[in-house]
Amino acid sequence: MKWIKLGQIFKVENNNTFLASHAANPLAIHLKDDVFRVFYSGRDLSNKSSVSFVDIDIKKLSVKHVCKDALSIYGDQGSFYSHGISIGNVYKGLDAKDYILFMGWQIVGDDHWRGDIGRLELIHKKELKLNPESAFMGVDEEDKVSLSYPFVILHEGIYKMWYGSTIEWYTENGEMLHVIKYATSKDGESWAKHGVAIPYTLGVAQAFSRPSVIIDKDGYHMWYSYRDGTGRKYRIGYSFSLDGINWSNKLDEVGIDISKSGWDSEMICYPFVFDHKGERFMLYNGNSHGEQGFGIAVLKK
Repeated sequence: MKWIKLGQIFKVENNNTFLASHAANPLAIHLKDDVFRVFYSGRDLSNKSSVSFVDIDIKKLSVKHVCKDALSIYGDQGSFYSHGISIGNVYKGLDAKDYILFMGWQIVGDDHWRGDIGRLELIHKKELKLNPESAFMGVDEEDKVSLSYPFVILHEGIYKMWYGSTIEWYTENGEMLHVIKYATSKDGESWAKHGVAIPYTLGVAQAFSRPSVIIDKDGYHMWYSYRDGTGRKYRIGYSFSLDGINWSNKLDEVGIDISKSGWDSEMICYPFVFDHKGERFMLYNGNSHGEQGFGIAVLKK
């Protein structure tokens, strides 16, 4: 596997105070021809994140339109998303509505952040509405600490979700243990949790985030961000499964790494992988968790 970087396709330049920096967690939705609407999480000067979008032509590598407004803003103090919204992917519910699950950030006092999963309804590919207004999935006996970055797909008649879960904040090497777990649902509303999906090893891969899954004739492919506990910043990893349940990590086969210089020379993270006209593309963030924007890469055939 070899990804060819096509460059930074969107650079943050916005006078909206809710979108002062960052274009993290890019999420592509096809509009027409080679044009995609890319939703992302931008931040204000307090590092609280809200959602907006930009339209890009992935063949011409050009920006067609930039939405200057925040479509969904972080919540009030005390809400489960009081400090930000980090989006996952779009999927269609049994009610034929389009939904985006997201990680809702909450920081109380001097404690660690806590994440719960919320749900946005996407209307006409341009409007976002919180649905429900409370957390869609919160911490429980299976996930006792914090949740993150969900990815949902309807496959084989059931909804399948991969999501992040914190096991502990500090392991023996000082890095958190945050894993990717698996859940299923018949209706997209009530979920059965099945535990850890992606294998983890302290000092190798132990802090995962933002899974992105493609299912094709070969099986299940997952890309994600991960840290190894050595102090190295995020890299993008890859795992493969024949059934979506039993996964093998293939970190050495991911085929994409930091650049020698520039906007993605220190970190690459938050991948979103999608297919278009027989080609496989990846949107991803670079240094400082997408502070400057996002780039695009194409998989070499």
